[in-house]
Amino acid sequence: MDNKPQNIEENLDPRDHRVLGRELDLFTFSDTVGKGLPLWTSRGATFRRELERFVVDTELSWGYQHVYTPDIAKIDLYKKSGHYPYYKDTMYAPIDVDGEEFMLRPMTCPHHFELYLSKPRSYRELPMRIAEMAKLYRYELSGVLSGLTRVRSFCLADAHIICADADQAHKEIASALDLIDYMAGVFGLKMGENYKYRLSLGDRENKEKYFDDPKAWEDSEEILRKVLKERNVEFVEAKDEAAFYGPKIDVQMTKMNGVEETAFTVQYDFVMPTRFDLKYIDSNGEEKRPLVVHRSSIGAIERIAAFLLEHTNGALPVWLSPVQVKVLPISEKVMEYAMEVTESLKKAGIRVELDTDAESLGKKIRNAEAMKIPYMLILGEKEAENKTVSLRARGQKDLGVMSTDEVLVKLNREIKEKIII
Repeated sequence: MDNKPQNIEENLDPRDHRVLGRELDLFTFSDTVGKGLPLWTSRGATFRRELERFVVDTELSWGYQHVYTPDIAKIDLYKKSGHYPYYKDTMYAPIDVDGEEFMLRPMTCPHHFELYLSKPRSYRELPMRIAEMAKLYRYELSGVLSGLTRVRSFCLADAHIICADADQAHKEIASALDLIDYMAGVFGLKMGENYKYRLSLGDRENKEKYFDDPKAWEDSEEILRKVLKERNVEFVEAKDEAAFYGPKIDVQMTKMNGVEETAFTVQYDFVMPTRFDLKYIDSNGEEKRPLVVHRSSIGAIERIAAFLLEHTNGALPVWLSPVQVKVLPISEKVMEYAMEVTESLKKAGIRVELDTDAESLGKKIRNAEAMKIPYMLILGEKEAENKTVSLRARGQKDLGVMSTDEVLVKLNREIKEKIII
């Protein structure tokens, strides 16, 4: 079996996420598994899991309902939504099951609409924010596959907001952008410096690619344009970049190789509510048709992981680091104390490793620095005798001698506050 990582070419920038992913033992690819299908190592899975937890916890606190829906569905669902004729070339071939055709899902919106339809809805429930960390599958051409930024299997921080009317949709679009800005800020990403907005418009003449309703396009594009103008930020407009069911605001980021990618998105949808016959009962007891806002808070986990690795050069903040602390005993004489310190950190919820190699202290420090581990605890006979540790931060910074409890206070604060070091 050839386990050579895909797309690792010579002369890549050392900050390219494909290089960092290999050096930091985060992910790999296998031609036997298939192109564009990343395999996350234990370290990479920890990084990914922390991203996913952050998304779910944050979105719950912002009023989202997190759900689970299947990775597969009958082809009828995508014909009903209208996705099938527009996206069939990037969808995997149907799977025959007992005479019915099923497909790996390329998007979650039809699933979420079926959830909404599971019972009658009242205006009091709106806006309803349905969110999911959704596994999606799309056929990408081999030539465009690129590390984690362009893959065939990915996890999207997806959500669909059912809104009573255009005013409510306007507020929810603005709120979705607030959430995106908040999350980007936690990662240390700045508007205008690390990302920018693009208003992606449809093309009235292209009736094969876009739903034919000129007035709906005019109205929805103006709503998105107004939201962006109210934010007082610079943005560009791009024709022929919309979804088939409506315009969108794309958050654009640039990779180390200079290629611009869409990282997050907020979309206005005037098509799906009719296709799925979505309804709610208003305050007068009458049936009304809602509107839908599609949005992703941090985009695909794979793609944001790639951006963050490149943005930090692999030196992830403590809360995202697969290993947060490396314990470095100077000699075998203090190994028992080193094991005791390691266990106490583990019990406190810190991701810690003990270096048991028979190497010099200098070599152990270099190895920990190479793996971009945020903190090292150096233990000698003096530390063992006094029940202390010598704390060293990534980047050759000695922080002095302190107790394990003092180290825990420092680590827990940085993890809780998601401090960038």
